[in-house]
Amino acid sequence: MAEQPTMQRPKPLPSKVTWEEFLAQVDEDTWAEWVKGEVVVMSPASYRHQALIGFLGALMRHWAEAFQAGVVLTEPFLVRLPEPLSARSPDILFVATEHLPWLQAHYLDGPPDIVVEIISPESRGRDRGEKFYEYEQAGVREYWLIDPDRQQAEFYC
Repeated sequence: MAEQPTMQRPKPLPSKVTWEEFLAQVDEDTWAEWVKGEVVVMSPASYRHQALIGFLGALMRHWAEAFQAGVVLTEPFLVRLPEPLSARSPDILFVATEHLPWLQAHYLDGPPDIVVEIISPESRGRDRGEKFYEYEQAGVREYWLIDPDRQQAEFYC
């Protein structure tokens, strides 16, 4: 009888790690953020959440390409923020042409020009609270909050 392959579980990540350790331990299949030195594993997004990211991301991409304004990236792509030292994974981010040198293979080393977060019930407090503060402190030019439950969009510049 043929031996059945076994699935190996990924090693649990230590709670406190340096940025370099985080990058070395987290791969493309691990959806996580690095917040003040701690690894925060993210939950999978819902279909509606993904559909909104796809739709809005496509609109923004068409605009960015038409005007050669920069690039639009979607989750999971990390943004390394200087203060507080963290790496977030926004739902959508726009990087203007003049900031393209900040793009690294797996993250943006600096603030995006636009960050878009699609609010879900579990992320409402984080998106409106700590992420809002972190993005503002890092110098993000525009922060868009899209709330499908309330059918509301907020734009902060």
